[in-house]
Amino acid sequence: MRKNAAGQLAGLLEPLFGGTLPIRIRAWDGSEAGPADAPAVLIRNRRALRRLLWSPGELGLAQAYITGELDVEGDLTEGFRLIWSTIRERDLAAPKMQFTSKMRARQIVSAAGTAVRLGAIGPKPPTPASQAKLTGVLHTKLRDRAAISHHYDLSNEFYALLLDNEHLAYSCAYYTSDASDYTLEDAQRDKLDLVCRKLGLVEGSRLLDIGCGWGSLSLHAAEHYGARVIGVTLSREQQDFVLAKVAARGLTDRVEIRLQDYREVPETGFDAVTSIEMGEHVGAENYPTFLGVINGALREGGRALIQQMSRRDRPGGGDFIECYIAPDMHMRPVGETVALIEDAGLEVRDVHAMREHYVWTVRAWLETLEKNWDAVVALVGEEVARVWRLYMVGGALVFEEGRMGVDQILAVKRSAAGASGMPKVRAEAFAIR
Repeated sequence: MRKNAAGQLAGLLEPLFGGTLPIRIRAWDGSEAGPADAPAVLIRNRRALRRLLWSPGELGLAQAYITGELDVEGDLTEGFRLIWSTIRERDLAAPKMQFTSKMRARQIVSAAGTAVRLGAIGPKPPTPASQAKLTGVLHTKLRDRAAISHHYDLSNEFYALLLDNEHLAYSCAYYTSDASDYTLEDAQRDKLDLVCRKLGLVEGSRLLDIGCGWGSLSLHAAEHYGARVIGVTLSREQQDFVLAKVAARGLTDRVEIRLQDYREVPETGFDAVTSIEMGEHVGAENYPTFLGVINGALREGGRALIQQMSRRDRPGGGDFIECYIAPDMHMRPVGETVALIEDAGLEVRDVHAMREHYVWTVRAWLETLEKNWDAVVALVGEEVARVWRLYMVGGALVFEEGRMGVDQILAVKRSAAGASGMPKVRAEAFAIR
C-alpha cells in the first residue's frame, strides 16, 4: 500500500494516463514515485493539488506552475517533449483531467479519498495576480483595449528583453539561411522584406498596418520601400515606442502611428493593408467586420496580407493563453480563414504555410528569455516571468508537433471587371525557400 504522498499520487494518476506513469513524481514530503528515467515533476506543497481539484486540466496545471507550487526538474521544454513522446510511444491515453465528465464514479471516489488523505481538500486557492481580469461584453472596443493593454503594455523594457533588438518584432520570423551567423534579427528582416515584396510596395505606396506592434513593418516599409504608412495600435506603450523610432529615423513625413481601433480608420484607397498576427485578437463574431474594414480600405487592385496563427483541434487560444497571455484570442483552421476572406469579397492569391519558422522563432525568444532571466524577474517579478517561460515552451512544442500553424495569406481586391493587377508570373517574393 502506498502511504507516502508521491506513491498515492502515482496511484491516482496511472488510470488517468491509461497505463504506466510517464513522469516521476517528487512530492513535498520527500517521497518519489514513477520511472527513474522519466521527467521529474516536483509538487512542492498541497496547494498545488487543491488548485488542480478546483481547476482540473490545463488552467490548474498552469496556475500551479506559475506560482511555483509545481515545477519540472531540468529543462522544461525537454521535460514536456519527453512526457508527450512517452504517451505516444506507449500508446497511452492523454491525461483525462475533467473529472466530472471523464472519470467513472469509482475513480471519482478514489480521487476524493486520496485528496482527503493528502490534506488537499480546502478552499479554492487565490487566482494568481498575473491572470487577466477583463469585464464587459466580448470584443467591444473598450474590452479589446483592455485585452491588448494586458498583453502589450507589460512594458517596452520587458519586450526588449525577449524579442530581437533591431526590430522588436513580435510575430513569426522567416528563416532563409542555416548559416551559423544568421540570427533572429536577420530572419525578422527577411520576413519584413517578404511581406513588402508580396504586397508589391514601391515608392509612394500607401500602406495601412493594422496592429502595428512596435512598428517593425511600418518602419521597414517606409525606410526601405518608400511607402507612406498609417499604423494603428491599441497599446499606448507601443505607440510611444514607435513614434520615438519614427522621429529618430527621420520618417515623420512617411509614417503616422495612431492609438486607434482598426474599426475607426476613416481613410480608404490604400494600395496595401497588412495584419501581422493581429487577426487572432478580433474574435470569431467580429472577424467578418475586420475583413470588411480591410476590403473597404483597399483601392481596386490593392493587396492585403494577413499573417495569422491557426489551430485544428479546437477554436480559441486555450485556457492558459486566454487567461494569462492573450485574452479573448480566437484561432481556427486556415481553410476557414481563407473562406472568410473570400466571403468578404477579396480574392485569395497565395497561402504560405510557415509553421516550422515559428518553432525556430519561439526557440530564439525562449533562449533570449533564459539569458535575460534575472533581468526579467527584476522587472516584472518571478510569477510573470514563469508565465512567459511556460508560454514560450508550450508555444514551441505546439508548432513543432503541428497542433498549431501560421500562414501568410495574400489577397487582392479585384476591379468590377475582375482585374487583379497581379503579375503574370509568380514573383520571386512567393518562392518557398
